[in-house]
Amino acid sequence: MSLLEVQNLCKSYGALTVTDDVCLSVEEGELHAIIGPNGAGKTTLISQLSGQLPSNSGKVRFNGADITRLAMPQRVRRGLSRSFQITSILPAFSVLENVSTAVQAREGSSFRFFAPVASETALNDQARAALARVGLEGRAEVRAGSLSHGEKRQLELAIALATNPRLLLLDEPLAGTSGPEAERLIRVIGSLKGEVTVLLIEHDMDAVFALADRISVLVYGRLIATGTGEAIRADRQVRSAYLGEDA
Repeated sequence: MSLLEVQNLCKSYGALTVTDDVCLSVEEGELHAIIGPNGAGKTTLISQLSGQLPSNSGKVRFNGADITRLAMPQRVRRGLSRSFQITSILPAFSVLENVSTAVQAREGSSFRFFAPVASETALNDQARAALARVGLEGRAEVRAGSLSHGEKRQLELAIALATNPRLLLLDEPLAGTSGPEAERLIRVIGSLKGEVTVLLIEHDMDAVFALADRISVLVYGRLIATGTGEAIRADRQVRSAYLGEDA
C-alpha cells in the first residue's frame, strides 16, 4: 500500500480548473518529484495535499486513512508536513525559537511563545537536532530575519523536519538560492532519502534528476506521465510538453 494515494483530485476557481483529475501514489521511503511548467498547478496540488486548500472533488489517503477533509494542523499531527515556495518564518524570533515553536506545535504544548519555549529543555534539544540536520546548528541564536536567503530556506526545512514528518512536501526549496546554497540544500534533501518520504516540487532539473526515485509531470493541471528519471527523459509527450525535444 502506498503511503500517499491521491484519487481524481480537482481544484477549480469558477471556470478555471487548476488541478484536473489528478491520480498519484507516493511509496513509503521514496523521493518523488513533481515537475511541470509555470502555471501547471504544482503548488495548488501541494496545497491540497497539505490541507491548506480544500479540493472540489477527489480523495487524499495518507497511511491508509482518508484525510481529504482534515485541516492542515490535523494532517501535520498525522505526519504530513510541508515547506512553502515563498519562505515562511518568524523573522523577529531567533532561529532556535522558530524551530522550537514547531516542536511545541507537534507536541501539543501551549502556545505561550516566550518563557515556555525558552525554558523547556526537551523542546530546544529537539529543535537543535533539526537545525544540526540542515547545517544551521551554529546559527541557533541569530535572529531569523537576518539570515541569508539560502539559510532561510534551510531554516524552513528544519521547521518542517521538527514536526517529525512521515511525508515531507517540499515546494521549490531551491528557489532563489545561489549555487553554493542550492548545493547545500540538495545534499540535505538527499540525506533524507530512506528516512523521510519526500514529495518534491522543483524547477532545477539537474537537482530533480539527481534526487528523485520517480518523477511525475504535471501540465495544465493534469498528470501526463510518471516514471523513473530515465523513463521521463525518454517520454516523447513529456519532451514535447515540458522538457523540449532537445532534452
